[in-house]
Amino acid sequence: MSLTQEQVRRIAHLARIEISDAEADATRDQLNGIFALIEEMQAVDTRGVAPMAHAQEVAQRLREDRVTETDQRTDFQAIAPETEAGLYLVPKVIE
Repeated sequence: MSLTQEQVRRIAHLARIEISDAEADATRDQLNGIFALIEEMQAVDTRGVAPMAHAQEVAQRLREDRVTETDQRTDFQAIAPETEAGLYLVPKVIE
């Protein structure tokens, strides 16, 4: 697939972008290059290739799953306007 300058101008118009003739030519060449790369990638036979999550075989180092922060709920509730049974009381907003 390749674009013409008219198509590039129409796309620019739809995007509300004003472009000059030189910019339209440069944009057309760049877009046609992208389309050529996509066509080249689609032409590659990928049957039998398993999907990968990452391009390299890497393992993520994980830290030990343990609590690293102290409980500060009582400190936060001490400065709250109203609390009850460990919950914050707020004004009713929906009737």
